[in-house]
Amino acid sequence: MTTPSMRLVGVVAAAAAVFCAVLCAEASVHEYAGQRFAGVGNGFVLHGGSEGVYASATAESFIRFEKVAFRRTPESAAAAEKDGNRTVTVTAVIFEAGNRDAVGGSDVGGGDRAVCCTPDMARLGGCTEGALVYRAPPGGSGWPKLLAASFLPGSLAAAFPDETVAVARTGMYNLYFVHCDASFAAAGQVAAEGKTIWKNSRGYLPGRMAPLKPFYGCMSLAFAALAAFWFVQYARFWREVSPLQNYATAVITLGMVEVTTWYFDLAEFDESGVRPAGTTFWAATSGAVRGAASRVLVLLVAMGYGVLRPALGGASAKVAGLGAAFLASSEVLEVGENVGIVSDHSPARMTRLFFILPVAILNTVFIYWIFSSLSRTLAKLKARRMTAKLEMYRKFANSLIIAVSLSLGWITFEVHFKSTDEHNERWRVAWVIPAVWQLISFSLLCAVCLLWAPSHNSMRFAYSGDESEEGAEQDDDDVEDTRPLMRPGPLSYVDNWACYVTQDAKVILRTDSGLYTKSIDGDKRV
Repeated sequence: MTTPSMRLVGVVAAAAAVFCAVLCAEASVHEYAGQRFAGVGNGFVLHGGSEGVYASATAESFIRFEKVAFRRTPESAAAAEKDGNRTVTVTAVIFEAGNRDAVGGSDVGGGDRAVCCTPDMARLGGCTEGALVYRAPPGGSGWPKLLAASFLPGSLAAAFPDETVAVARTGMYNLYFVHCDASFAAAGQVAAEGKTIWKNSRGYLPGRMAPLKPFYGCMSLAFAALAAFWFVQYARFWREVSPLQNYATAVITLGMVEVTTWYFDLAEFDESGVRPAGTTFWAATSGAVRGAASRVLVLLVAMGYGVLRPALGGASAKVAGLGAAFLASSEVLEVGENVGIVSDHSPARMTRLFFILPVAILNTVFIYWIFSSLSRTLAKLKARRMTAKLEMYRKFANSLIIAVSLSLGWITFEVHFKSTDEHNERWRVAWVIPAVWQLISFSLLCAVCLLWAPSHNSMRFAYSGDESEEGAEQDDDDVEDTRPLMRPGPLSYVDNWACYVTQDAKVILRTDSGLYTKSIDGDKRV
């Protein structure tokens, strides 16, 4: 006989079989609107973009400059005239991350490399004083690529030619704009404008994001399969549905909305090269809401809501407060890391730490509360001899332990991965990190759906009590719930029973714990 659990496993496995094996190769468009130089070493640098670029023999991959220019203020131009009306050059340098040592010279103190050629370096040969320091690697590959734009005497703008730089080798490429004149850059008087287009063989997605598009497409299919199973069960046994199962329905819906929105966000980005801020915001928001709702669902299950207790009582405000706090902190993290981001360049570590620390703390609180509540729930079920419910909760506990163990192991790997990849040289496998987090979350949700799927036995595992008792609330989550779990009767703890009447006027009651007979003489256990 096919059980709901077997049907769910089959449907999800079928969806997973449709996994997209061929990952796309894409890149993006970088727009400049008022960005300014920052002092680095002995020069002034503006980061123009970092992309993982896939090269292909059948399609062109390139970095194209379109109307890229720098403008200085009239005060800066006047100061240059007083200083001899010198020509100032801004250099654009493009290099592959593996050849980063080809740009810059010796250490100038404080751990910074010399970006600009010093008089001492010029005397030794190999560079021109006041110009960018670079060395062409052996082999004559033509990299790093350099383009130049100059502020002529009295001019307020320096424009780069609209040029296309072909990329023939797959790699992580970086673009920096550099100048070596402190007279007008120290006060931030030069601003960038225009855009560069980074394109791979099939579209505009950055190389590190490209595999996430087919991944989210497959996750959409997996969630659709889970939702189909759940809603079929829900429609068949809607009379037996409990409040906890209604909450699980909401979490499944949120998860399906999240992965689908991420897919459309990346698909639009891939098509146009401009990341849609609105779609990205809603994808990040739906992810934050789904994450908070999923954690609250697991906490409710661990607390025995709908199984051992009809309401949370005094714990309701605490659960809602913790969920709201996680939602707010997760929203800040997701929006900060995704909205408007078109580069494969990792955000500043301190900025990311500031965003991720509250989420990590709240996750720790959730884990502690979930396991402490689950421990008390298991103890109550064992003490009250609710064998069927106890077995179900033991399976849930095993699934939860596996999920938490995988999460701890994966976060350790993530910290190691990012701390040892400062220059994003492992960009082609970086997509696996968010993908595994999605898979862990989805697997735990599937486990909950397997155990709590609507069925003809749903009410057997649900809380049962008088209406007056169901409306009552507990003052504290740690207080033992002493209300009966079934309707009053001498065998309120029994899960399965059958009753027979014999010809000699005896009533026989068959239960999980034995046989009972009822006659005029009294009760007798067989």
